[in-house]
Amino acid sequence: MSWRKAFVLVEGQTEEGFVKKVLQPVMPVGLHLLPVIIATKRVNAGGKFKGGVPKYPKVRGEVMRLLNDSGALMVTTMLDYYALPESFPGRQSPVGTTAAEKVDHVEKSWEAEINHNRFSAYLSLHEFEALLFSEPGEIADGFARPELVGKLQSIRNGFRSPEEINDHPDTAPSARLRHLYPRYSKPFFGALIAGWIGIERMCAECAHFAGWVNWLKTL
Repeated sequence: MSWRKAFVLVEGQTEEGFVKKVLQPVMPVGLHLLPVIIATKRVNAGGKFKGGVPKYPKVRGEVMRLLNDSGALMVTTMLDYYALPESFPGRQSPVGTTAAEKVDHVEKSWEAEINHNRFSAYLSLHEFEALLFSEPGEIADGFARPELVGKLQSIRNGFRSPEEINDHPDTAPSARLRHLYPRYSKPFFGALIAGWIGIERMCAECAHFAGWVNWLKTL
């Protein structure tokens, strides 16, 4: 079996850990996903500051840098659609009525702008934490707060899919978690709880995410 690599441009340490510890184990033998945290600023000495999603020109530069590696089978992304800068292609005038349609439009607009057959965009809808609502019980266990199960499940039951939990600053998935558990830290809890839930359960609950995972498996 030949060794194949694909770069995943990610938003931060949580997504980096998720790709390595949760996503990689379900990939076909020989396919290696290599997460790369977005560099928000590069300096002449070769160092860089990481984390967050800067304006599109910087992100585009990161994508093109990865595409310059001819040994990479594919370059894809795992960034949050929530709070994505409006400088991204298609972001200022999203097409569609549902959140899924809007994010699909931005992904396709981004791919068209890059215009490279080894680039495929994926944006988490609305943000990484939506995946955790695939199994509210695991969130409560992670927080060691079993009494929160009912409230977490009520949030989940209010939407057809965890991916539809809305993106207002006060009601986005991460905001809801912090409201119930003020000590919530994405880098500490994110990949950990996601690993307990498992890819299969998240894919069953989150169609947009499932489409990306299934596509990765075909590489």
